[in-house]
Amino acid sequence: MYRILISGYYGFNNIGDESILRAVVDNLQDRLEDIDITVLSQDPVSTGEKYGVKSVNRKSVKSIIRAVRQCDLLISGGGSLLQDVTSKKSIIYYLLIMWMAQFFRKNIFIYSQGIGPINSAVNRKLTARTLSNVSGIVVRDEASKEFLAEIGLPRNKIAVTADPVLRIKPAPLEMGEKILSEEGIEISREKLTVGFAIRERKQDSEFIDELCIAVERLVEEYDAQIVLIPFHYSEDVTVIDELERRLGNMVCSIKHKYLTDEMLSIIGNMDVLIGVRLHALIHAAIMDVPMIAISYDPKINSFMKSIGMKAMCSIYDFNNEDFMDEFNKTMINKEVLKKRVQEKVGLLNQALDTNEQMIKELMVK
Repeated sequence: MYRILISGYYGFNNIGDESILRAVVDNLQDRLEDIDITVLSQDPVSTGEKYGVKSVNRKSVKSIIRAVRQCDLLISGGGSLLQDVTSKKSIIYYLLIMWMAQFFRKNIFIYSQGIGPINSAVNRKLTARTLSNVSGIVVRDEASKEFLAEIGLPRNKIAVTADPVLRIKPAPLEMGEKILSEEGIEISREKLTVGFAIRERKQDSEFIDELCIAVERLVEEYDAQIVLIPFHYSEDVTVIDELERRLGNMVCSIKHKYLTDEMLSIIGNMDVLIGVRLHALIHAAIMDVPMIAISYDPKINSFMKSIGMKAMCSIYDFNNEDFMDEFNKTMINKEVLKKRVQEKVGLLNQALDTNEQMIKELMVK
């Protein structure tokens, strides 16, 4: 039995990170034999039940040390764990887990992770020193590889694949239809349904002001039905409340938390998805839904580039005029865009085999 310990941002009700865990666990179990998986989680009981794995508390030092000592391989990832923009402390946490594994002479594998931005010079040095001693590095985009090369890691030791969530299978649309109905949202096939997955912590930002105008125009010019979708529930519900306060009955929203397949199906029932959340955009790609990306982080730009598209703008230069121009173009070219994304996703899925191939080699050694 080969024992694998997975470290990441799990158990926090962030549908993006939970989708990553779903994909990683499924990929490992589908492609590797005789393995035992343990996950470090904020909510070990829920994680164990959802994914059929062992799970320990990611805040319990004793539990972490025990889990690291007992494992054969530590997997760090996926997601954006090694960055210090959204949190200056979390990068030290994830490096510390790797330091423990190195102390106990365990194999360490970076699994299709997005690396950076790392602004602190100290954190850059710590990251470079730590990753120089791991057993394998796979990143999800070229930008992550370039960043690692910039801080001193050899390019030939870094493989590039894609976000593991891309490998999740599409979900049946009927599931999402039922959920939306239970949420009081009746999808009319005679109306254009536009989903918004928004990330914004400032409720009085210019981005929110312009976004409200854009929604009003969609309703007026397209008679669109607007659905607000929280991807990181605890964070996104605040901005959704603000949009509902300003826009009233022009919008409706998802009020409850859902699992990966359920969220995939909800997204699949949209005609267009407007995404600030990376994994909302990835869900749209999986479900063959045309999308418009608004970037708040380089990872959005990297993903859109990987599927042959571009983010229309960032949250800092968003305006309703440019948005409506982009929306009109998306509606006109939606079939061409869908075909392009399908082809790119197929190629990225093939590249994801690299993770398990490299882990198999470690298992043999």
